[in-house]
Amino acid sequence: MTAHLVWDWNGTLLDDIEAVMGATNAAFAELGLGQITLDQYRELYCVPVTRFYERLLGRIPTQTEWELMDDTFHRHYTLQRAVCVLAEGADALLIGWQEAGRSQSILSLYGHEELVQLVRSFGIESRFVRVEGRAGPPGGSKIEHIVRHLDALEGVQARRTVVIGDAVDDAIAAAHVGAHAVLYTGGSHSRSSLGRAGVPVVDSLAEAVEVAEDLIR
Repeated sequence: MTAHLVWDWNGTLLDDIEAVMGATNAAFAELGLGQITLDQYRELYCVPVTRFYERLLGRIPTQTEWELMDDTFHRHYTLQRAVCVLAEGADALLIGWQEAGRSQSILSLYGHEELVQLVRSFGIESRFVRVEGRAGPPGGSKIEHIVRHLDALEGVQARRTVVIGDAVDDAIAAAHVGAHAVLYTGGSHSRSSLGRAGVPVVDSLAEAVEVAEDLIR
């Protein structure tokens, strides 16, 4: 069976944490909430995003509040995303993994059409056997998508698969299907919160790929 990587996109392959922070604080301002720091964001962030907002508000957002914050976040994120780049060394790592005869894919909760366009704009679409984003409304978890994602990949088995992402949800999804996981500190979670997932935590994508190779050797 082919060794396979399932990459997360936002906060993992795409270095977009500054855009996320700017859009998040813009969304909070709509409800009169104060600005939060990157450290606060990483310590509190979780999925589904409504639970993250609940942690900050001290209550579940109303439907109106959720829709307002979600719309504001996406408007501001889209504007700030234009200056985002791939994470350090990502392109070379993708090429190296592919040229070694192994496969890789992207599974993201970002909107599917936007995800495909973004991946294509960076000239890396051909590195992946599948690029899959969210087809339904915002929210939810990767657990809902990873079974279908792996089923669509010919010749890929979960035990020979490593999910690389920046969120505890990535590790939970991997465990759900019997795959491995490596979590990266460059995105939405703090190292301490990632450590609670019980999987390897790394500070670079290069290290993530090295650990992935050891896990499926």
